Amino acid sequence: MFGCCKPDCHFEFKVVNVTLHVTPACIMRKTSYVVTFAVVALILAFNVISTRRPDWLVVKYEEIFHTRVTVTYGLTQRCELTVSEIPSPSDGGKITYRKYECRRFPASVTDGCDKENEAFCAAWTSAGYLAQIGIGFGSVSLLAILVGVSTHSRRRRIWRAVAGLVLLQAICLLFAFVIVTELYRKESYPTFEHARPGLAYVLHTISWVVAILTTIGVITTGISADVGHQWAAGNRAYQRIGP
Repeated sequence: MFGCCKPDCHFEFKVVNVTLHVTPACIMRKTSYVVTFAVVALILAFNVISTRRPDWLVVKYEEIFHTRVTVTYGLTQRCELTVSEIPSPSDGGKITYRKYECRRFPASVTDGCDKENEAFCAAWTSAGYLAQIGIGFGSVSLLAILVGVSTHSRRRRIWRAVAGLVLLQAICLLFAFVIVTELYRKESYPTFEHARPGLAYVLHTISWVVAILTTIGVITTGISADVGHQWAAGNRAYQRIGP
């Protein structure tokens, strides 16, 4: 409380208008998370398909006595397709016999894992494990996106976790690719001399390449949203509160 002894004493109050500029914590667009979810789901699908398919490497042998043999090698199994076409004595056509068999690969005894091919078997099995771990990281990435977009506070920081998980998946897939490629290039298994990359090998290559690009995209979008770029954060990038 203020007092004044003189009768002509008075006080002057001046009201100052204040304009507040508030820049809230920016959040990635939901659209970005939807696109990321779709791409990560595609990566996971390719990861699963390539891991399960038995045609990472394909060996086609020359036809002998009207019989063609094709052997395919996957991360966990080896399959052999035998097709025999025998001329029909009656109508001049052909009688076709098909035989398709698969077994575990590499096998301890059959593939010499306890002897001369011990190093090959260990490396090939490791590639299979890495591909399986990649599936795990991809699954957790999808779950993280679903949980993260549920609230604004989670959306603000979940992109970091998603980028990290997708990057870990990419690393696992890349190492699996490198192992198989080196074994194929060095012809570490007897029949790899005549082998060629198959569909599973191609799908796996696409998966880790897209995973790396997705990681870069998520990090770029997340950082851009944090600093307020409208293309990344949308209309929530800046807000002004004034009179």
